[in-house]
Amino acid sequence: MNWISNYVRPKINSLFSRREVPENLWVKCDSCGTMLFHRELAAALNVCTNCGHHMPISPRARFGALFDGGLFVEVDVPKPVQDPLGFRDSKKYADRLKEARKATQAEDAMLVAEGDIARLKVVAVAQDFSFMAGSMGMYVGNAIIAACERAVKARAPLVLFAASGGARMQEGILSLMQMPRTTVAVQMLKEAGLPYVVVLTHPTTGGVTASYAMLGDVQIAEPNALICFAGPRVIEQTIRETLPEGFQRAEYLLDHGMLDRVVARQHQRRELATILRLLMRAEPPVFADLPAPEPAAAEPAA
Repeated sequence: MNWISNYVRPKINSLFSRREVPENLWVKCDSCGTMLFHRELAAALNVCTNCGHHMPISPRARFGALFDGGLFVEVDVPKPVQDPLGFRDSKKYADRLKEARKATQAEDAMLVAEGDIARLKVVAVAQDFSFMAGSMGMYVGNAIIAACERAVKARAPLVLFAASGGARMQEGILSLMQMPRTTVAVQMLKEAGLPYVVVLTHPTTGGVTASYAMLGDVQIAEPNALICFAGPRVIEQTIRETLPEGFQRAEYLLDHGMLDRVVARQHQRRELATILRLLMRAEPPVFADLPAPEPAAAEPAA
């Protein structure tokens, strides 16, 4: 055995050889093409620091920036029957679910959490577009019902972040049934006198737009988010006319009275804290870590 060839040389080569750089350190902006370092992008809540384009963000990352100290408790969601129709297209629906769960590390397309926003208890729901395009199936319906029930029990407002391609076709009519189910769940909040605030993100389409996503007491959207039932291409092909520029985008809907606000992701925490406290008739929000100082005592008259 030649120890110089078998040990020394490989050791030297390992010290001076070129190290491979992981491929996921840089992310390209879909809008302007700028290469963004992954840590800077995460710190900016997946908003391009060059052009302000809002990229998808996971529910956990969103809640981490939304709740005080990034702390929240997940609310249990009843699990529905998996693949009730035995659906299969190019592959089995059960296999698609397994792949989506492995890729996202999530049970389904919606996460329900409870925490504090500027010291106000809030129940929040967020859809994950990376899980089968955030499609609305029975689990999503169960999640919204569980969130509404928890909000009523805790006497807390509900905030919903919508991001979906519409109903989940693999569940057929059972998916469409979630539209009336979620509408009734939202009505529970109305009857309890609790606020329901919706934040529409890119994209929010189909049956989600036609149900719980447009029933909020206050409708907020992220910049340039596509919000519609049928997409612009389908409408153009149907009516055979050219649509206005920016049609069905957040700013267009704001100008035409379908939204109340368009708020960038970095400012949503403060905006929601203010709106929710107004609707709950609570004191103004406190964003600092320490309580507000006591008012100074009046000096005795000389």
